Amino acid sequence: MADLLPWQAHLWTQLSERRQHAHAYLLHGPAGIGKRQLAEHLRARLLCQSPQAGFACGQCKGCLLLAAGTHPDTFTLEPEEADKAIKVDQVRELVDFVVQTAQLGGRKVILLEPAEAMNINAANALLKSLEEPSGDTVLLLISHQPSRLLPTIKSRCVQQACPFPSEVQSLAWLAQNLPALNVDEHRELLELAAGSPLSAQRLQEQGVREARALVVEGVKKLLKQQASASQLAEGWNAVSLILLFDWFSQWAHLLLRYQLSGDEQALGLPDMHKVLQYLGDKSTQAKVLDLQQWLLEQRQKVLNKANLNRVLLLEALLVRWASLPGPG
Repeated sequence: MADLLPWQAHLWTQLSERRQHAHAYLLHGPAGIGKRQLAEHLRARLLCQSPQAGFACGQCKGCLLLAAGTHPDTFTLEPEEADKAIKVDQVRELVDFVVQTAQLGGRKVILLEPAEAMNINAANALLKSLEEPSGDTVLLLISHQPSRLLPTIKSRCVQQACPFPSEVQSLAWLAQNLPALNVDEHRELLELAAGSPLSAQRLQEQGVREARALVVEGVKKLLKQQASASQLAEGWNAVSLILLFDWFSQWAHLLLRYQLSGDEQALGLPDMHKVLQYLGDKSTQAKVLDLQQWLLEQRQKVLNKANLNRVLLLEALLVRWASLPGPG
């Protein structure tokens, strides 16, 4: 189990010192800030037979079984495949677990992540267990996007916002966990991860800085007519589609902000400063707004796992991007 993160210390003190725990917690906040680690520490604390100084002891039978992955009184519910929905049959297994008697005579603890991955039928199947869990059962729901949850799910949980680390805390954590990189590289990763340090670490492991350099170089070649939209679409095959739409959506937003404010210091990462300034000066706000609307619509389709032709979609994106300079 990963260490408790420094920015969680105050919240952990509040949670660990409670004498009476709620039957269901909804731990929510942006992805990459350590909600899963917090939930796992709380699960260990709730299942520990001899907690010490607010933490699980790590030595009792319950702690040893949990560490071995064989504790009979805990249940973890996640999508069967990454980025897929949690299905109703999976929740029914959870419900069957809830009505069982705890085999070690203590609590039963359920960890569910991400809660928003439950489809409608799955969420409805969980409602009764959330409202009236059997025995001493605690459900720990983790959500990166609580706005996507049914109101009936949220109303049955104690909603706990998880702390977002400061830039100082994030940079210190990255310095410890990615010591081979310098502080400027840490800052770049942190900005790419929207300030979430754990996401920044994952991005580094996935080679995102190299992928972004490839994309930025391609965008510059496109505008100089040194590469075609179809060539770039084919060449970006290894780059995550959602990352591409995240970057282009952000660039469109920065373009609009620059056009409205004229602030050259608010153009995001330095790698795109000159490109965005050029496009901001040469494009109309109407064209940028139209592009931004299209990008957001396509991004939502990507998030919803729509059956899209990747190459044709990227070609369409790049044709629209290349047509920004010039009159309306």
